[in-house]
Amino acid sequence: MVFVKGPGLYPDIGKRARDLLYKDYQGDQKFTLTTYTSNGVAITSSGTQKGDLFLADVSTQMKNKNITTDVKVDTNSNVYTTFTVDEPAPGVKAIFSFVAPDQKSGKVELQYFHEYSGISTSLGLTAKPIVNFSGVAGNHTFAFGTDVSFDTETGNFIKSNAALSFTTADLVASLALSDKGETVTASYFHTVSPLTNTAVGAEMVHSFSTNENTLTIGTQHLLDPLTAVKARVNNYGKASALIQHEWRPKSLITISGEVDTRAIEKSAKVGLAVALKP
Repeated sequence: MVFVKGPGLYPDIGKRARDLLYKDYQGDQKFTLTTYTSNGVAITSSGTQKGDLFLADVSTQMKNKNITTDVKVDTNSNVYTTFTVDEPAPGVKAIFSFVAPDQKSGKVELQYFHEYSGISTSLGLTAKPIVNFSGVAGNHTFAFGTDVSFDTETGNFIKSNAALSFTTADLVASLALSDKGETVTASYFHTVSPLTNTAVGAEMVHSFSTNENTLTIGTQHLLDPLTAVKARVNNYGKASALIQHEWRPKSLITISGEVDTRAIEKSAKVGLAVALKP
């Protein structure tokens, strides 16, 4: 596995706050079962109930030295295949992926990790591909990054983002400009107590095109070593909470709910996720 050094990759900017505010929240019912064959192949089956719609997929993961192969088949008979090669050269990770039967889905990606930078570049395997480049420069305290995509068929930039982050032992703050300058996002994550994994976080999103602001604040806390709780609320009155319990090693049950405090007469959304691993 590539050892992540320095500032990491562009998606890592603001990730701590996003995970606190959005990870594991859901309004659906999901069941996941992972098993392992005698030669170490992981097989994961999952099913999700979204209202009247039921979605299912089966995935396998095989590892051979520094090469990992992931294959997933979904309800629509799409086959997602990803080959990941760790350390073909020092600090480098190579990823090749495609979706069958989509002949235009092939993509190759190279990631490079350095003490003061993290670079990712990808290229679609078509005659006129979309080229993506993202890079981060800095250290464990301060980092600045950019993320751009260029469509060689139209000759236009279809994505142009930039972000910066500031990190200390117990605080992570970030500021990101996305949607070609149409949206600015400021996020904040603060560790209150490492012993109980207690933390608070906030995210402010401003849209220049609509002049709308969305503020979301949240917190997390460990009730005991196996049980975690999280809660969040935004300025539109949507309040959510979840409790997650590790009832056996690597097996989790998560119950989450969301209520609109401005329309309390409406039914609350309740989600249940069960993940079983041997």
